[in-house]
This record gives sequence, structure tokens and C-alpha cells, in this order.
Amino acid sequence: MSMLNRPAGNTAVGDTVASMRDYESAQKTVSKLIAGEVPARDIAIVGQGVRTIERITGRLGYAAAARSGAVNGVLIGLLLSAILVIGNPDVPMQLFVGFVFIGVALGMILSLVTYAIVRRRRDFASVTQLAADHYEVTVQAASLAKARGLLGTGQRTEVVHPPVNLDEPPRYGERVTPGTNPQDSAVGGGPASETERIGEHVIPPRPADPVPRYGERVPDADAPAPAQKEAAAGTDGRESGASFAEPSGDDNGAAADERA
Repeated sequence: MSMLNRPAGNTAVGDTVASMRDYESAQKTVSKLIAGEVPARDIAIVGQGVRTIERITGRLGYAAAARSGAVNGVLIGLLLSAILVIGNPDVPMQLFVGFVFIGVALGMILSLVTYAIVRRRRDFASVTQLAADHYEVTVQAASLAKARGLLGTGQRTEVVHPPVNLDEPPRYGERVTPGTNPQDSAVGGGPASETERIGEHVIPPRPADPVPRYGERVPDADAPAPAQKEAAAGTDGRESGASFAEPSGDDNGAAADERA
């Protein structure tokens, strides 16, 4: 009955909301979900670890085959007698019983012939059944949250951090500890390094020079800096002033004697 009104090719059963060891517990869980107004078409019971169990009921022989054939033959005889009575209601009772015995005889003959054919491969009678290790109650995504709320099996929300690009250089003003990855400190927010002292002034790294534009003149790397040029110009000026300074008193006297 559970297979009615189900599409044969649909194998999507949804997500698991409960797992039970026996089938009766799974049935009770389904009843609880239906009572909580979860649509019955969204619920399924999935048996995991399904295996077949064949239980041996006895040994087969000609006597056992004839006995089982006689039981089946009674049904055949009753069917033939019913057809006879429907076709001719005035049929005598002896004919009705005779058809029943004919059915028993046919059943025994068919059973003996079948046993004679298969007795070399199988000489025992058995009953086969299916069993599972455990049963899972699954619900479709449309009713999953409601089912978990009824059963109290809600999932924990996991925070997923975006992946970190290890090839990206550190940003301007970002503190970089030697031996660690700058992205780890920026994204993970981990504790500061043991080598950092409280109150220590950290000079940020000098930003890289921008890429020169087309037609822009790039100064020579060996050329002195503007500050060095100003210092050199000041030194040359002081030397020139010293060379053109006024002569002292001794120098003036020596010059007067030479003119006299």
C-alpha cells in the first residue's frame, strides 16, 4: 500500500531528519510529522544497509511436494466448480465435489513434476524477507525546517570565511609580523605577536613607487636627492665667501710698504 501514488522513477527522498533502529520507531516518527501538519508526500522512510534473509522452513520430499500440491489443488477445484455452477445452476452436488477432487489431483501432479525438476538444485523449502540495519526518516526541502522544528533536530549554523589570497601583498599601514602571513592577521583577527611591545611606535612600510606614465621622465637612480643637492650648494657658497673675504690688518700694512 505504501507504494501507491508514487512515481516509479523519482528517487529524490530529501534530507534525513531522524534515524531509528527498527521500522516501528520510524513509523511513529512519520505519524508525529503528519500530526504536525508536515505534508505526507514530502516524507519517506529509507532503509539503510538492506539485506535479504532466507529462513529455511523444512526439507523437501515427494510427500511434502504432494501435500503442498493438494492444498493448491483444492483452490483449483473450487474455481472449476464455481465456473460450472455459474454456467449450469442445476448441476448435481456430486459433480461439484468431483471437480474439487479433480483440482486436488491436478495440484499434486504439478507439484510433484516441479519438485522432480528442481530437487537436484534445491531440496529444502524457505521463506525470503528483507531487513535493514537502520531506517532513516527523510523530508523534502520544502518542509525540512518545519520537520526539524517538530523533532528538535535543527542544524547549527556554520560561519564560512572566504578563502584568503596568499599572493596578495599587505595593504598600506598593515602591521606585518616576521614569520607570519599578513592575511592571517587581517582575516583571522588573531592575537598580536609576542615580539610586539605595548606602546611601541611601529613605522608603516614605505609604499611602492607608482608606475610612471607614458612620456613622464624618470629620474636616474644614481642622481643625488634634492636634499643632497641643497646641502652641496650651501657648502660651495661658504667656500666661495671665504676666498673673497677682506684681508686682515697685517696684509694691509704689507701692501702699503710695497706701494712706498
